Amino acid sequence: MKTNTLILHTAALFIMPLQLMFSLFLLLRGHDEPGGGFIGGLVAASAFVLYAFAFGTTATRRILRVDHRDLLSAGLLFALASTIPAFLAGQPMLTAHWWELPLPGDTYLKLSTVLIFDIGVYAAVLGTIMTFVINLMESEE
Repeated sequence: MKTNTLILHTAALFIMPLQLMFSLFLLLRGHDEPGGGFIGGLVAASAFVLYAFAFGTTATRRILRVDHRDLLSAGLLFALASTIPAFLAGQPMLTAHWWELPLPGDTYLKLSTVLIFDIGVYAAVLGTIMTFVINLMESEE
């Protein structure tokens, strides 16, 4: 299903980068405030769905650059990998662990298993939604 309207094409090209930036914002603030991997993944998926409606599945696969099923699998693996530090420490599954990486200028980058889990959920949600949409659109063709 590819629609040939100038308004939809222009809107998709303009709105998609904004949606993707907003989805990353939601992903990165999710462990401190409302948001996170699930809602960020839904917003990112809606950006790619809009692009698919405007330009078709072939163009969407090309711009996604990664097969949507691989994205789903990688997301599940990331979410599973977030449990490894707790397992190695003998703690309950999904116990949060934090690391501070020193950066130049007396600054630290704080990383956590929560962020790894959220990235996994983000990728799994994006991959799942894109699998549904692309398969439905291709079955229509």
